[in-house]
Amino acid sequence: MSTKLIEGHPFVAYHRTTFDADTMLARSREMFEWMNARRTVRDFSKKHVPREVIENIVLAASTAPSGAHKQPWTFCIIENPILKKQIRVAAEKEEYKSYNGRMSDRWLKDLQKLQTDWHKPFLEVAPYLIVMFKRVYEFEEDGHKNNNYYVQESVGIAAGFLLQAIHHAGLVTLTHTPSPMNFLGDILGRPENEKAFLLLPVGYPAEECWVPDLQRKTLDDVAVFY
Repeated sequence: MSTKLIEGHPFVAYHRTTFDADTMLARSREMFEWMNARRTVRDFSKKHVPREVIENIVLAASTAPSGAHKQPWTFCIIENPILKKQIRVAAEKEEYKSYNGRMSDRWLKDLQKLQTDWHKPFLEVAPYLIVMFKRVYEFEEDGHKNNNYYVQESVGIAAGFLLQAIHHAGLVTLTHTPSPMNFLGDILGRPENEKAFLLLPVGYPAEECWVPDLQRKTLDDVAVFY
């Protein structure tokens, strides 16, 4: 790999395979159709997933771009059934409050088509839980705090990479965001510079698995070309 210094900083040569227009069109269409088959799943199988698969999924998510390349994320992978039980109990406590007072009538009506409620058994059934934490700042050796940059945006992009990697591995997940999520940091003993961002159960879909019959927006609904 060839390298060079630019103002004292090392750079490496970048090479990328490119395609003719017809191949690009076919590949882009295949990618859309493949991603369009991804669905949020709430019914999981207890079937074992090799840990190395989860490791590779997390590594793929960690290739996401980030502000000043600070990579301001920590992925906590939970397989321990005791911890999963604790997380479920705490999550359901917050979800019960949300469904019984925190959510507006409009919000609850919008959720009816998904048929969700405060019960979250998937937090124990799925073989793995992945909790994404955003690292708001870092500690220097002298204890000084240095803020990271574009933390919310960076972690959000990494979450998208994570969802794609899970789908690519043939597994399913659910983006679960009980609010507030401070209990996750407490249960997992995370440092004060980490704040819970997203909770994802990961595994195979249950043998009998049903998802809402939803339609995604069309290109005209989501894009404006100038």
